[in-house]
Amino acid sequence: MSDTSDLGTVEEGLGLTFQDKRLLERALIHRSYAFEAGGLPTNERLEFLGDAVLGLVVTDTIYRALPDAEEGRLAKIRASAVNTRSLADIARGLGLGEQVRLGRGEEQSGGRDKDSILADTMEAVIGALYIDQGLEAAAALIDRLFYALLQELATWRGSLDFKTSLQELTAGELATLPVYRLTEEGPDHAKRFTAQVEVDGAVLGHGTGRSKKEAEQGAAEEAYASLSERLTISSRTVGSEVGSEEDGGHR
Repeated sequence: MSDTSDLGTVEEGLGLTFQDKRLLERALIHRSYAFEAGGLPTNERLEFLGDAVLGLVVTDTIYRALPDAEEGRLAKIRASAVNTRSLADIARGLGLGEQVRLGRGEEQSGGRDKDSILADTMEAVIGALYIDQGLEAAAALIDRLFYALLQELATWRGSLDFKTSLQELTAGELATLPVYRLTEEGPDHAKRFTAQVEVDGAVLGHGTGRSKKEAEQGAAEEAYASLSERLTISSRTVGSEVGSEEDGGHR
């Protein structure tokens, strides 16, 4: 890894200081970089730990914040909060993509902005902080980083099942159904799935995840937001045109 100024940049973004800088350093080492560097330890063990810590803290937070919510709703909120896309967005906000260590191939293929790499790195950083300073410090970071997202999800009145929501929207507004296309990569124990969803032949959303379901939900969420905005703009345009015609008719 390069000099410690890179670690300082990450710490500044996180708003904290690691006691053992080596833990943070390892959290930023992607397996592609480790392989090319001759077999350095990767961030995968820290990612595994961070995933569990994140899940526990988010579950505890929403359990306490929503005392009347049923188990199914709590599970959907948690899944939406800790999915690959949400984690990647938070990692982008922290600038982790600029600091993660990648091999040449991943670097050239745009790995610094890949949702899967960013999400894994975010989890690894959480795992590193847990080892470095314990659950209380890790929970404080998670609460700060995920507060706005959890607030938004807690007030969501829909089903939080974006595949169903997208299907209902396309069927009702466009008389068609979305089509999903899946690809996968990685070994059996660490597969990553990528999904894209098409509506009337146009790709409206992409998603990645550790399961087909997570990837498709991510793609559906992106497509649902895009299509909803498009339909809203279209309806406003039509309404404006109709209003102009009516005004012209009264003159």
